[in-house]
Amino acid sequence: MNLGRSSISSTSPVSIFDARFDSDCRIFTASTPAGFAVYRTCPLTLVRKRELTGGTLAAVVPLHASSLLFLLGGGRSPLYPPNKVVLWDDILGTEVAELEFRERVRGLACRRGWLAVALRRRVVLFELGEEVKRYREWDTWDNPRGLLALASGTFATLLAIPGPQMGHVRLIHLPPCVPPTPIGPPSSALPRKPPPLPTNRVSIIAAHTTALTTLSVPPSGRLLATTSSRGTLVRTWDAVTGKLVREFRRGTDKAEIFGVAFRPDERELCVWSDKGTVHVFNLVVSGTSNRQSTFSPLTPYLPLPKYFESEWSYAQYRIPVQSSHISLSATSSMRSPPPDVDEERCVVGWIEAPDDGNPNHGGEVEHQLVALTYAGGWYRLSLPNASSSKAVASAAVPTHAGSSTSPPKSISMPHQRTSSGSTVLSRFDKGKDKEKKDGEKQSRKCVLEEYRKFGRWDGWG
Repeated sequence: MNLGRSSISSTSPVSIFDARFDSDCRIFTASTPAGFAVYRTCPLTLVRKRELTGGTLAAVVPLHASSLLFLLGGGRSPLYPPNKVVLWDDILGTEVAELEFRERVRGLACRRGWLAVALRRRVVLFELGEEVKRYREWDTWDNPRGLLALASGTFATLLAIPGPQMGHVRLIHLPPCVPPTPIGPPSSALPRKPPPLPTNRVSIIAAHTTALTTLSVPPSGRLLATTSSRGTLVRTWDAVTGKLVREFRRGTDKAEIFGVAFRPDERELCVWSDKGTVHVFNLVVSGTSNRQSTFSPLTPYLPLPKYFESEWSYAQYRIPVQSSHISLSATSSMRSPPPDVDEERCVVGWIEAPDDGNPNHGGEVEHQLVALTYAGGWYRLSLPNASSSKAVASAAVPTHAGSSTSPPKSISMPHQRTSSGSTVLSRFDKGKDKEKKDGEKQSRKCVLEEYRKFGRWDGWG
């Protein structure tokens, strides 16, 4: 008897519309067609989950680690109109306030007491108290990405938005951010006072000659990082004087940079783009050095192009290709992901994780990275300068939930990207150092410490 050939396919692919960290990277939110969920970043733990039946959300923005969330409708069937922002209390399960505009909302940023909303050509600031009050607004250059950055650390004041001209950044200083409410009995220590604000603050930085693609600030608001549509350079600025602090080169070919994140102590920053790579740069003179061209010592003596002075990342990680839907058919072909999911897109944040690789540290913590992909990958990465001794073992057998004995929840890892892309670890530009030894190459790679795959029913768990 001849039976017709049939295809065996997996369940419907995972669709993550949006994933983002809170200002301290302690929690993150994930918005899906079924609703949204709030997770503790590390150890990865589900905090709250809410299913929605009336529509979908384009973004869920957490207000620090509180139960307050800002909801923005979007997707194929928006739960709210795209010109509306809803303040939601997830403990009460109800809307607290609603803000409506005459056009689509492009971006949000919040901190204790304040909410900034980016529209196409202006940014509107609201004061959050017993009531939500409109505080002020500023005109900007064309801002389809909804760029804005709000420093959220104690006593921080900075709000960075696109300026009135292309590639410019406007620096706005708000009242100091109040410290979080202490938990437990009151302390006998005297309360800290905000430092005096400097008098020589600048208000406009001419950061780039092309359109801005990202704006990032650390919690303190002392620095600012910018990138442009060229996608090759990352510039860091002093947010008080407006002077250029450092300039880093992500690559030589054009890329869409998705984001830049400062380490909380401002010693490093990471950059991620549509090339599928996460680059880590050192911001301070001491410590691990960024890579430079072999011709860089000659730049004071020879009229070489500025390219040869560039600083390149000292560490990278290449996010594996996610396969959202595999079909076993006559041709064994791989279907393309649904249009709602961007397989290349991700968001990266800094965390403080226990240094379980060194028993002599006595419970010390180290700074690590967590990368969330819109195709459902959760990656915890350690830096090579902090974990070079365990690099080989961790890269070969990623742990699950901090345990070396429990089996991973997802037994299949995504496929590694090929080297046919633009900027890859094995192909650096002609002017840069080309290390020959395997040990040197290994020392540049971030180490995968833990991996989780988003499940259709249980999410990241």
